[in-house]
Amino acid sequence: MLKVNYDLWGQNPEYLRDLGLNSLHKRTRERFLALYDITLGKNAAQISKETGRHHQTVISWVHKYNNEGEESLYYQRTGGKAPFFLKK
Repeated sequence: MLKVNYDLWGQNPEYLRDLGLNSLHKRTRERFLALYDITLGKNAAQISKETGRHHQTVISWVHKYNNEGEESLYYQRTGGKAPFFLKK
């Protein structure tokens, strides 16, 4: 069974939900809301249907969070051309 080890990082499900609702980037919000949903008892397959992500991607978010903490799930642009117009 997939488990989010938020206690390891001194956090709770409500904190994950808050990050999922208030993070700056939509991909970061998606990741933390997925973790929150898992704490509520959903599984990776259910979340993948809701988000359109592969279930293995959802599982990798959980493992990444459990091993490296919340910082590892913040979206970071890794390449490509910068957008011509930046949204504010």
